[in-house]
Amino acid sequence: MRTARTECLDWLPILGHSHLERVPRTYAGHYNQQRPHRGIDPQVPVLGSGMTSIPPSLNVHRHDVLGGLIHEHYPVAA
Repeated sequence: MRTARTECLDWLPILGHSHLERVPRTYAGHYNQQRPHRGIDPQVPVLGSGMTSIPPSLNVHRHDVLGGLIHEHYPVAA
């Protein structure tokens, strides 16, 4: 809970009830499916479909989440 507050909610102005429901849900998806965790050799807790480790020579696409507060990266074919 503290991570969600310090990395997400402390940085975003909440604009209403539906926004308050959507922001933590979006952040939880990022936290569990994209964000590497040091305690598990930095892997993600739940791998999404087709997610593997990214070789250094592969092109990467950046996707901004929550208005650019979070950046997710995906491998793309060259």
